[in-house]
Amino acid sequence: MDWIAKHALSLTILVPFITCLLILLVPPERKTVIRVMAAVATSITLLISLWLCFRFDFAKGGIQFEERLEWVPLAGVSYHLGVDGVSITLVLLTAFIIFTGVFASWTIEYRTKDFLSLLLFLVTGVFGVFVSIDLFFFFLFYEVAVLPMYLLIGIWGTGRKEYSAMKLTLYLLLGSAFILVGMLAVYFLSPTGTFDIPELLQTAKFTVEQQRILFLMFYVGFGILAGIWPLHTWSPDGHASAPTAVSMLHAGVLMKLGAFGVLRVGMSLLPEGAQYWAPLMGTIAVINIVYGAFSAMGQTDLKYVIAYSSVSHMGVVMLGLAGMNAVSLTGSTMQMFAHGIMTGLFFALVGLVYEKSHTRDILKMGGFAEKMPGIAVAFVVGGLSSFDLPGTSGFVAEFLTFWGVWKSYPWMTYIGVAGVVITATYVLRVVQKVFLGKRPEGYDDLPDARTTEWVALVVLGAILIITGIMPRLLTDFLNVGVHDYLKLLGKV
Repeated sequence: MDWIAKHALSLTILVPFITCLLILLVPPERKTVIRVMAAVATSITLLISLWLCFRFDFAKGGIQFEERLEWVPLAGVSYHLGVDGVSITLVLLTAFIIFTGVFASWTIEYRTKDFLSLLLFLVTGVFGVFVSIDLFFFFLFYEVAVLPMYLLIGIWGTGRKEYSAMKLTLYLLLGSAFILVGMLAVYFLSPTGTFDIPELLQTAKFTVEQQRILFLMFYVGFGILAGIWPLHTWSPDGHASAPTAVSMLHAGVLMKLGAFGVLRVGMSLLPEGAQYWAPLMGTIAVINIVYGAFSAMGQTDLKYVIAYSSVSHMGVVMLGLAGMNAVSLTGSTMQMFAHGIMTGLFFALVGLVYEKSHTRDILKMGGFAEKMPGIAVAFVVGGLSSFDLPGTSGFVAEFLTFWGVWKSYPWMTYIGVAGVVITATYVLRVVQKVFLGKRPEGYDDLPDARTTEWVALVVLGAILIITGIMPRLLTDFLNVGVHDYLKLLGKV
């Protein structure tokens, strides 16, 4: 038990990775065994994540649960893991999304073994990014998280899946190129030649000009994955073509990797560069909010509505980062969690509606609430969080974000809040078109959610409400983590 406690972060990486390899050894026709193995693995990672949260020391703050093993000492590379108040909440988010994502994928019959093994391999990379505090391993896990998306969308997707998979891959590889060049520049400019982030924070002294150039590289590189305008176009196509669990991970977690990278690498290592580019970050963020909301309002494909909604909500995340004060950063990081849960729920619901009605065109739907009351209620819960109804986590996250940004850039707050109004418009439009009104012919036998399909709906819906009513379950962690970043930014 003591060994497990000391290596809990490694286990969040190893459990899905080892299960991924074990699944490859199982005969493909034993699909139930494969599904159960994936469910058990994700349950274990969820339990580990919850254990980490219960053991987190709020008084101590800083990096906790550290593990370090010198990997290539001559090159300054070490297997160095640790979490702060921000990254631990994102580890928990990932655990919830992959746990529910496996159950949302329970009905996949085509190459089930390959699908679930790739899904677990992808989430291995996601956990690795959130717990790595060495730039080399941070980038390594980042690529592990990104590259399986090509196969998952290209093989198991729908519609223009090959086009969407290729477009997504090319955009994200472009972002990776910016990150890699920036990372190598940081390494060679550091006096000790190391990739270790805590050591870089202590020893690296970059000039103002170097910080401005390097931060911009990291912002563009990570920002592509976060869906910043105008480099976001890969995201809606990727969402629309991806299978349900991949869409849940894509919007719920992968886009957060981009925002987290800006915070963990860009803002902490290059604080003066971050402050120089903050007005540009904020301007692009409000474009994201309004453009994404208007685009969502104009869609008739249910998946594209949620996809553009994600572009809009990620604008709120990036706007909070640009505010660079305690309130805006707390709101931004809470929005990462709240939006991750909300969009995971939305994509699980869209997958169910499509599976049962065989259409995603909202103009061909109507009156589904009578036949799908459970799905309708879950969609309303997600929708209420999307347009910030009090009592949901979305309200707390966006209220804190806009309040904090008001202190730095009041005009951005006005535009951002306008995006919330537009969000309410398209969410209510979707609810009205899909679940209310007269039901078209041919949809009299629509079933509601069944057995394993309820897992994602109940778990994710409950989290949205619980963290909205008791936001301190998240903000106590986030306040500790944000305080550490503010010290690096010279704001404390």
